[in-house]
Amino acid sequence: MKLPNADKLVVEREKIADCLLNPAHCFGASKARFFTHFGFRLAAWEQLALALREHGRKYEVTKTRETGFGPRYEVEGRLPCPNDRLPLVRTVWQLDEGAVAPRR
Repeated sequence: MKLPNADKLVVEREKIADCLLNPAHCFGASKARFFTHFGFRLAAWEQLALALREHGRKYEVTKTRETGFGPRYEVEGRLPCPNDRLPLVRTVWQLDEGAVAPRR
């Protein structure tokens, strides 16, 4: 199964800038080290947003869990990176009640 409305996946700038590429974030610091190791940079945050959306569209959902806000999906596959490497990553997408598409 693919993510619902995968052509409309949402990856917000704040999620990337404040967490995924923020080495000072209490939960995101390790993710920031990971993503910068593969060539992603805060100054070009859109590059990571695009790669995450591509990842979510390309691969199958591997796990689904119901939350109080709606279903949460896990997707595993290779992430295209600026340094041309393709690490295997798991992304998590939340489809909030009433939303059109999942968000990262």
